[in-house]
Amino acid sequence: MFKVSQPGRAARASDDVKDRIVSFMKGASTEITPSEEDRLPELASVLAPGTAVYVAHTPHAAFEEVVHAALAVSRAGFLATPHIAVRRVPDSRTLRAALAELRAGGVEHILLIAGDAAQPMGEFSSTMDVLESGVLEESGIRQIGIAGHPQGHDSVASELLWSALEAKQALAERAALSMHIVTQFGLDAGAFKLWQAELVRRRIRLPVRVGIAGPTPVARLMHFAIQCGIVSSMRVLAHNFGALSRSSEWAIRPEQHLTAALRAPIPAQLVAPHFFAFGGALETARWMRDVSAGAFDIDTGGAFRMHG
Repeated sequence: MFKVSQPGRAARASDDVKDRIVSFMKGASTEITPSEEDRLPELASVLAPGTAVYVAHTPHAAFEEVVHAALAVSRAGFLATPHIAVRRVPDSRTLRAALAELRAGGVEHILLIAGDAAQPMGEFSSTMDVLESGVLEESGIRQIGIAGHPQGHDSVASELLWSALEAKQALAERAALSMHIVTQFGLDAGAFKLWQAELVRRRIRLPVRVGIAGPTPVARLMHFAIQCGIVSSMRVLAHNFGALSRSSEWAIRPEQHLTAALRAPIPAQLVAPHFFAFGGALETARWMRDVSAGAFDIDTGGAFRMHG
């Protein structure tokens, strides 16, 4: 009987991983900041029409700037998804007006997050406050993203994060909202696998966009990790960078995260990756375009190499 050689099996396995990555990238999304609105014409020349482009509510941006940028994203031919950082919304009247403006401009998707404010600006202190208010149903916006935290959050207990996901799923089912999870970016592939298993155990069935940091220098990653509440894992990275950069359980670059996640077929619940750009929208978009086009190879040792 003919036997496939070990190198042949390794090559075939590498091809399978590449095929999974290209397929997974078909629904990939990314983000811009309000200050990057002027880059939209360039982005439109790189990303396919209809690509989901989120608008991050950065610390120094006003809520109305996020709304303005989301409308521009929609006009540029993308599927605009503005962040609604509820702790930075002054009041329900402002939220209603913003949602109405977004709807009038063709925006039907939002990402609902608590935001980075230590104290709420107005009446909303959590995303559940908004979900339970009925404001979203009144607005007609029924495509809602919520946050997931595979590496936890330094200021929120793990059980509270899980309870919140369970409560949001139950509310979405009652209110007939189309809800999905966008995970915070992380570096620990092992932590993501445990989080994914816990989704199954808790019967959380919401579709998941896997959050991945786009091509970003490590120092910049550490800066944003502090803002996003994953400081503990970044401390590990800072003290063990040499060892961790060689470990298959850590994903410092986006290609490492993809290959770690897609060594085997993934559950249908994981629908696509979401790439955090951290102010480098065009660079991230170009990287996404090249990977989506298959302009890379994975060698028999599992190393990911871009063409050119």
